Amino acid sequence: MDKNSLSIVIPAYNEAALLPGILDAVRRQLDLIEISHEIIIVDDGSTDGTWDLLSSISGGAPGIKGIRLSRNFGKESALAAGLAVASGNAVVVMDGDGQHPPDLIPEMVRIWREESADIVEGVKTGRGNEAVLSTLRARLFYWLMKKLTGMDLDNDSDFKLLDRKVVDAHNNLPEGSRFFRGIVSWLGFRKVRIPFTVGERISGKSRWSFVRLVSLAIHASTSFSSVPLHIITFMGIAMFGISIVLGIQTLYVKFSGAAVSGFTTVILLLLFIGSVLMVSLGVIGVYLGRIFEEVKRRPKFVIEDMVNFKRFQQ
Repeated sequence: MDKNSLSIVIPAYNEAALLPGILDAVRRQLDLIEISHEIIIVDDGSTDGTWDLLSSISGGAPGIKGIRLSRNFGKESALAAGLAVASGNAVVVMDGDGQHPPDLIPEMVRIWREESADIVEGVKTGRGNEAVLSTLRARLFYWLMKKLTGMDLDNDSDFKLLDRKVVDAHNNLPEGSRFFRGIVSWLGFRKVRIPFTVGERISGKSRWSFVRLVSLAIHASTSFSSVPLHIITFMGIAMFGISIVLGIQTLYVKFSGAAVSGFTTVILLLLFIGSVLMVSLGVIGVYLGRIFEEVKRRPKFVIEDMVNFKRFQQ
């Protein structure tokens, strides 16, 4: 396969302050590589003038292309939109906040070309000046993902180069619920990992709050694993074992003539069983919700406008 064209996909949500600097940095690195290229910015329903700025920049630069989604669909859908329209023999996916170093792009391309890697993954060796609590939350997320899905995503990132056959395989997957890092891991192919240190955000603060990270963990684990459902089965077996032990104890107390004062035990058992049942119903509800979303077969994203593209048919 030819290796003479490259697409850069950058999802953006309210990144008007960062966009010019990121584009300049990426273009400087692309100028160092003998390869035809395009830079695709996916505006994920921004409200801060990101699209107006992108339209202005793209007007005088055909190599910079823009997609505007009709609303904020989320980063995963924005990535899917960018990969769907990218035309390069390889595609580099990176964030638009400055934390993925553009100066790593030439090395990614070199590895792709010379070492026949299908996927070149950026792996975090340092998290910059990230707060201790944020680091602990990330560590917990990766630990849960490994335990629930079997995928080791420790220090993984969305900063990746994907060969065209990997991009095509990704685009052909039918599910609407996406987790980019998990999908790339699941697809397989030949991977080469290269380290990088997370840069400082050019401006603003990370939008990854604890609630959003928990939501991502639930979304990712239920998209790639049925382990939470099996945990319910194990809890049921454990409860059955406990009930046998308590049943034997109750019968022993009854027939031994000892006074029975098990009111506290009954209350605790009711609270425990009720909690287990509610958690179990919640887990089942998450999976039912995932099925409900998938069977509707709605598109992963809706494109409102495009710059320097022919109209894209979803």
